Amino acid sequence: MKIVFATNNRNKLKEVQAIMPENIQLLSLKDINCTEDIPETRDTIEGNAIQKVEYIKTNYGYDCFADDTGLEVEALNGAPGVYSARFAGPQRSAIDNTIKLLKELEKKDNRTAQFKTVIALQLNGTCYTFTGICKGKITKSPKGEGGFGYDPVFKAIDYSQTFAEISLEEKNIIGHRGKAVKQLIDFLNKY
Repeated sequence: MKIVFATNNRNKLKEVQAIMPENIQLLSLKDINCTEDIPETRDTIEGNAIQKVEYIKTNYGYDCFADDTGLEVEALNGAPGVYSARFAGPQRSAIDNTIKLLKELEKKDNRTAQFKTVIALQLNGTCYTFTGICKGKITKSPKGEGGFGYDPVFKAIDYSQTFAEISLEEKNIIGHRGKAVKQLIDFLNKY
């Protein structure tokens, strides 16, 4: 089976390719000659994932899946949430976003947070969604060289290392995206 993963994020593509079985071949947006930014204007994580697959199906004709992910911090009433990539502004800088997050949590004791990924799958005229959540805490300072986004300041429950300090394989097992992708793979294998 060939299916398009509607993302321009090379890090996400790498994470998903690492756990996709050999019988499912991922095509990137580059593979289908989609070079424009796909709109993400909905006000929920699920809405953005659905918007992306609808865009690819409408404009390119391919069945596909897309994800949207947000970091939801309890002390910030769920922020940055759907605005995680643009938390510090339209430049989408992971460093700026992390600095802003840590600044907003400086005087807060509650550092409980969760990563949430929703994958939308457009297949044969029907849209399906799969949700993965990883609960944890925000650290006081960044640690680690791996991962991307908020990974250097997020520790999953029962882990002493941040997502940026653990291996990609381990992150795919315990992480939000890995959990959602596993649901997607299980669905595709039964389809």
